[in-house]
Amino acid sequence: MNDTYQRPNGATSEIRVVRGMFHTIREDLVTHAFAYRPVPPLADDHPLLRYVPRKAVAYARWVPHALFLAAAFLVTFMPFLALGAGLSGLLNVFLTGVPLAVVLLRPVGAWWLALAAAVPMSLWSGYQSFWPWTPAGIISYGAVMLIVACRLRPRAAGEMWLITLAVIVAVGIPFHGSRWSPDTLALLIVLGAMLLIVVGLRGVRESKQQVAVQAAVTEVERSRRTVLEERTTIARELHDVVAHHMSVVAIQAEAAPYRVEETPPELAAAFATIRENAVSALTELRRVLGVVRSENPEAFGEVDPEAPQPTLAALGSLIDNVRAAGLTVEHVTTGAVRTLPQGVELSAYRIVQEALSNTLRHAPGAEARVEVSYVMSGLGLRIVNGPANRLAKPSPGSGHGMLGMRERVTMLSGEMTAGATEDGGFEVVAFIPVEAAAEPE
Repeated sequence: MNDTYQRPNGATSEIRVVRGMFHTIREDLVTHAFAYRPVPPLADDHPLLRYVPRKAVAYARWVPHALFLAAAFLVTFMPFLALGAGLSGLLNVFLTGVPLAVVLLRPVGAWWLALAAAVPMSLWSGYQSFWPWTPAGIISYGAVMLIVACRLRPRAAGEMWLITLAVIVAVGIPFHGSRWSPDTLALLIVLGAMLLIVVGLRGVRESKQQVAVQAAVTEVERSRRTVLEERTTIARELHDVVAHHMSVVAIQAEAAPYRVEETPPELAAAFATIRENAVSALTELRRVLGVVRSENPEAFGEVDPEAPQPTLAALGSLIDNVRAAGLTVEHVTTGAVRTLPQGVELSAYRIVQEALSNTLRHAPGAEARVEVSYVMSGLGLRIVNGPANRLAKPSPGSGHGMLGMRERVTMLSGEMTAGATEDGGFEVVAFIPVEAAAEPE
């Protein structure tokens, strides 16, 4: 049987906690205690400098430091005037004045000097209340602690308070009952409350600074997102325009040799090359658009109202261009033609354009019909085509055009259906609502 004693895990944890506490104290108050850490002057955007002439700003930034040194000078001479010009008075002037002068340059070292000064002051001072400090020593030590609490991490304030309590108890044990005063405990409580207030105010200030920084970062991200949305919208519009025209080029290049009797082989090869290049360009364009959509699929907003964009008034030119490519198109408009919101006009134009481009690609040689219906509650669109000519070769597609049409209709709170017809063709039906308030009187 093994009788070896094993220390409980709880004791090991307590030792680790104690070691961690001493490590943090050493890191905050011992390591580089007398390092040069000057208190910075007022920032250029400080509210106090708004009322100072420009020529005096460079000097006004150091006014708080000058006031602090002036107050420290007065505090150091308080014990000198009270105790006289003897050795005790001179020592008190030195012990209370030096930490106040050093704290502006080496704050942690100044606190150690102020704490060490309390020990000799407690030995020769006859002041009973607030032992071991004199009134001047209380002011000096409190001011040094507050400045150090403003410069170091918040936990350093608690560490300084605990060390102060430990020093008072260690020094007061030999004098217990003769010099120990209950006012000392009250002083420690007040000093701790002051440290908590300083740490709290510092935390509020740092929180405001972090909120301001986060707001600036958010604004930058919002601007970046807006730019990405605009670029994505431009990419989509570019796809609609370029894909349409490249489809027309490909169709015309394929149909051109059949319009000329006894086409020379060189001319037929040239037209074939043109068609291959146009189809290749369409493939690359769809690939680029796919990358844009995958990075930010929801970044589609309204088109810039100042940018020149096509409307339904240009629908005739679009249909004439498609007819020139060899597609038979019938255009029918019903209802009272009126001006609609620009977003509706542009989206309707793009839907018709994409539907006709799909007809050119997937159903070459078919007949198409475009119906535009103006109703009181909005705008109706119907683009239908018949079956493709079996002799013609359809071009492959990626489906981005149909996705773009759906996005446009959804953006305007409309409805859209698309599917094959009974005769083997394809039909796109969309309705875009328009509020009465948006219509011109």
